[in-house]
This record gives sequence, structure tokens and C-alpha cells, in this order.
Amino acid sequence: MFYYLFDFLDKHTSLPGVGVFKYISFRAAMAVIFSLLFSFLLGKRIIRYLLRKQVGESIRDLGLKGQKEKEGTPTMGGLIILAAILLPTLLFAKLHNVYIILMIISICWLGLIGFIDDYIKVFKKDKKGLAGKFKVLGQIGLGVIVGCTLYFNPNVLVREKTESQKIAWNSNGNIIDDLQQKEETVVPKKDIKSIKTTIPFVKNNEFDYSKLISWAGEGYGKWSFLIYIPIVILIVTAVSNGANITDGIDGLATGTSAVIGITLGILAYVSGNTVFANYLNIMYIPYSGELVIFMSAFVGACVGFLWFNSFPAQVFMGDTGSLALGGIIAVFAIAVRKELLIPILCGIFLVENLSVIIQVSYFKYTKKKYGEGRRILRMSPLHHHYQKKGLHEAKIVTRFWIVGIVLAVFTIITLKLR
Repeated sequence: MFYYLFDFLDKHTSLPGVGVFKYISFRAAMAVIFSLLFSFLLGKRIIRYLLRKQVGESIRDLGLKGQKEKEGTPTMGGLIILAAILLPTLLFAKLHNVYIILMIISICWLGLIGFIDDYIKVFKKDKKGLAGKFKVLGQIGLGVIVGCTLYFNPNVLVREKTESQKIAWNSNGNIIDDLQQKEETVVPKKDIKSIKTTIPFVKNNEFDYSKLISWAGEGYGKWSFLIYIPIVILIVTAVSNGANITDGIDGLATGTSAVIGITLGILAYVSGNTVFANYLNIMYIPYSGELVIFMSAFVGACVGFLWFNSFPAQVFMGDTGSLALGGIIAVFAIAVRKELLIPILCGIFLVENLSVIIQVSYFKYTKKKYGEGRRILRMSPLHHHYQKKGLHEAKIVTRFWIVGIVLAVFTIITLKLR
């Protein structure tokens, strides 16, 4: 809203400084600051309210050290995250931008599903919460909305490029001959509808999903939504559940999501900037730069919530927060055509997910074969395995963060590793 106000003032008045709201970098910085402020201001009030209403977490006895001390800690703290993302986004982003609209829908959609699950657990005293099939149906529904929007909306475009031309520039923008200073740039042609995405480690690093159904013969491109939308559904569901599983000890999901968010913000900025996109020889996505404001609010909200969620946690995010965090990351990555980097960037989520799948599958297999179930890990997800080994949860969280930072740096350098 502030963007439209200051844009009006810039056009119709001579007030100094109002034009600064045109810059994405300024609005992104303001989104971070305001999301932190909202987290601190709303966080205390929401935690007091939850304590007053006795909205405490029911802890199952899993034999983990320090587990019972968490009994009664307020849950549904994801409301703090949702508010701290939405409010700065509404204040500083261009609300008519298709990507911003899509992100707002995504956070509200999954936040509502998570809220219903937490409400059933806390107020209805049903530890199972919302049935898993309804969660998955909700995630599939969001995947359909995201897939259809990105496929059919006329404002979702990529810039087609001609063959590369080697041009050498100096710092003043003049052509030079020094071969050591040459860089490869790409001449833009036009904006087109496409379902291309970015593949890491490949020189011509673009892949068109429609190629997956090229066997269908001539005119196969018009049916490409049949493959694209299911892929979007799979990614949204997998990452959302991955974040949900990772939310098991104080600060783990929140801190990991913040690191991922910073990386996605950088990827969105370079993908939405013609200069950086040309320099890095990556896909330029018109209008996507506005996503930097949303992701800045996301990072600020995660860091602000971490103030209360770090060990020992004063509040848990619950499914209200964890489902939304994962869904936001998935939709954002798909929007900036970097979803194939998710296995690297979201490696923590992936490993946590796989640890559960492998543990359960192996237990069922050995029970069927030997009559007694056996386990690979002492406990799943993976962070509980390390707790069983005697590591303090603060140490586990810090080490997972370090791994997440390494994966984030590696994700960024894939832009030049080809």
C-alpha cells in the first residue's frame, strides 16, 4: 500500500525522497525491518494470549532428554510468522503483481490448513489433528492453483534469448579488446509464455517440461500442462511436508527456512534483473523481482520468530507455521524457475523426509521378512536420531544450520558451475 501512496506522491508532488519506493532494494530492506518489528511486537502478545488460553503442546513420551520440560509450551506460534510476512508484503509490495498475489494465496492457504490441524489438536484434544489425507488434499489444491496460474496467466513470462555474443566491456560501459576482461552476454529478444526451468551444472541450463511429452507427436506443446501441473503438485507437497517433519526441535525449521529464504531472495533478484541475468546467462523472468520484497519479509519473520523459538523455546510454530514455510519455499522456487535446485538448497528437509521414509520402509520390510521390525536409525526423523545418541538439541540445531548454509552457498554458485 505504501508503494501506491508514494508512487502517487512522486507523480503529483515535489516532495523529496518519495521516489525511493520505486527501488526494490529499498522496499526489501523496509520489509525486513518491519517483519522483525511485527514479530517482536506481535510475538509477545500472541504468546501471552496463547498462555492465557492454555494453548499448550501435548508431548508424547519418546524417551528424549528434556522432552517433558516442553510440556505446556504454547503452540500455534506460526500465527506470528504469517502476520509478520503478510503485513510487510501488503505495505511494501506491488499488490497487482501476479507473483505477489500467488504468494499471498499460498501462505493463507497452507496457513489455514495448518491452523485447522493445530486447532483440532489443541482445542478438540485430538492428538491426531487433521487427517493426513485432508492435508494432502489441501496441498494438492494449492499445487493446482499454482500450476494453473504459472501456466495460463498471460503475465507469467520468460525472456527469450538469441545466440550468445561475446562482447567485452570496461567499467564505463565501453567496448574493450582485453581478452582477460571479456564476459559473455546474451542479447534479449522478447518475452514469451514458457514452462522452461533451470537445470544446475548444465551449460545450456534450461529445460522445457513440454519435452517430456514430445513422444505425443506434433502439437504436443498444447498438452504440456498435463505434465507441468502434476510436477508442481509434487514439489509443493514434498517440500511442505519436509518442513513439517523438520519442525521437531527448537529453532531447527525456523533457522533452516531463514537460510533457504535468503538464498531464494538472491536467486529472485538476479532472475528479475536484466543486467545480472545477462551476466550470469540465466533466465530473465519479467516482474519476478517483486518477489524479493515478499522473501525479505519471509526472512525477517523467520528471524523474528527465532527470537522466541530458539532453545529453550517460548513458543512452537505448530503446523500453522511449518506447513506454510515449506509451501512458501516450494511455490517461490517454482515461480523463479529454480525448483530443480530444491534437492540441494532444501537438503535438510530432503534428508529429514528420507530418514522417515527409509526408517518406516525398512521396519515394515524386516517385520514381514523376519517377523520382527528392525530400524536403521535409533529414531526418525534424523534430528531425533542424534538426540537419542546423546547430543544436546542446541548442538544438533546449530550443526544442521551450518550444513544448511553450506548447501545454500553451493546452490548460489551453481549459477556459474556449468
